[in-house]
Amino acid sequence: MATAIAPVRSPRPGASPKRARASAPSGPTGGRWGTPVAYIIALVMCGITVAPVIYVILGGFRTTAQINSDPSGLPDPWVLEKYGAVFADPNFWTQFGNSTIVAVGTTLGVVLLGVMAAFVIARYEFVGRGLLFSLFTAGLLFPLTVAVLPLFTMLRSFGLLGNLLAVIGPQIAFALPTTIIILVPFLRAIPAELEDAALIDGAGRFTFFWRVLLPLSWPGLVTVGVLAFVASWNAYLLPLLLLGNPATATLPVGVQYFSTAYSQDTAGVLAFTSIAMLPALLFFTLAQRRIVGGLTGAVKG
Repeated sequence: MATAIAPVRSPRPGASPKRARASAPSGPTGGRWGTPVAYIIALVMCGITVAPVIYVILGGFRTTAQINSDPSGLPDPWVLEKYGAVFADPNFWTQFGNSTIVAVGTTLGVVLLGVMAAFVIARYEFVGRGLLFSLFTAGLLFPLTVAVLPLFTMLRSFGLLGNLLAVIGPQIAFALPTTIIILVPFLRAIPAELEDAALIDGAGRFTFFWRVLLPLSWPGLVTVGVLAFVASWNAYLLPLLLLGNPATATLPVGVQYFSTAYSQDTAGVLAFTSIAMLPALLFFTLAQRRIVGGLTGAVKG
């Protein structure tokens, strides 16, 4: 009795071999092995980064005797005295106010001046536009330490030493290159048809800039604002050289003054240090998603 043999059907063009793919073994370099390794590396890097911060914060809840007897131990018992002493110190609040004024002033100046300069470079055609953008790019290669001596001499001739403006102005200038490099792609990515439609409706260039362009470039503005605020809050060299005394110092310099005056009180120094870095740390943590989104938009633009 003859047996009918069914013909073998070839797969349709473009059809994916699901069974073959499902049965394919995933080797050591397969896609499924990549995810755990990436997570392990990320956790290790996070641990290396976060561990010193946690140590400083927990150190403020200990006494100096506890730290000397067991440097790597946990608070036992937990002590609030050191943090309370920092908050009761009038110099702390003076330096906190100085840091706030400097950081907010620097952030506003960087965002306003940066977006106006980036608007001209991104949306206008003029001779030397590429050279101007390259000049701002070259500003990234100019370190602050090189400019400290001439900057100190210039500000002393203006009578600004000991004034918070002596720190705000240079910080704005040194933050502008990064700001413009981030914002120019944002502003270039905005379609020219929107500007043409706004001009047809009777809106001027300033109206288009204020009502259309700024809202659309909000992720980039948030990114450069957060970066400028954090960098200004953590700045140490310029406030140290240009402000000069605890009454006009910012918090990073205040940590040095406090550690010099209370060099034997290790727990108190750790408490002061943790409080000084906490505002920038919280601000950066809360805005990190906006920073990533802003930088992604700049790369796409």
